[in-house]
Amino acid sequence: MKIKYANYVISSVTLNQCPKPDMPEYAFIGRSNVGKSSLINSLTGYKKLAKTSGSPGKTITINHFIINNEWYLVDLPGYGYAKRSKTERAKWNKMIKTYILGRESLLTVFILIDIRHEPQKNDLEFIDWLGVSNVPLAIVFTKADKVKPAQKGQLVDNYKKKLLENWAQLPAMMVTSASNHEGKEELLDFIENTNKVFEER
Repeated sequence: MKIKYANYVISSVTLNQCPKPDMPEYAFIGRSNVGKSSLINSLTGYKKLAKTSGSPGKTITINHFIINNEWYLVDLPGYGYAKRSKTERAKWNKMIKTYILGRESLLTVFILIDIRHEPQKNDLEFIDWLGVSNVPLAIVFTKADKVKPAQKGQLVDNYKKKLLENWAQLPAMMVTSASNHEGKEELLDFIENTNKVFEER
């Protein structure tokens, strides 16, 4: 898939504010500071599409971007950012889960994981919640340029081993880097193939 057009559409705080669910949709979510905005910008080829910040917890709304006038890319708030109040975090959590469970055009939730880190509790809990809720998901490892090539396979295998404690069948996994565009083509191919599911409905 070639991305020829990408544009911001709307920021929402409720499901009802989101665009009409008439196109396939893909949500990106992860722990704060996982490199989500950088990956979205790398994926689309638009350097300032998603706002990047040195301050974790920047995204606080459901942000829709239209891609090629064919599908939506959705930037969701990060989780696990302790410097936000419990009230704020609870509000975000409710907003995110209401969107994920109620958005009929949502085809896949991409969980972004910093490849450098050991499996984190809140990542694993969120992945398990998606699985129990029968929400299609894929795991996208970020910042692959920060580790040696020989380490990547081992780090992914470690994650698979941890997930297999609860999962009988693992979700799709991709290794990416916003800096050198590693995994970009694989991720876009995944979306292109999944779009066909929406067309067949």
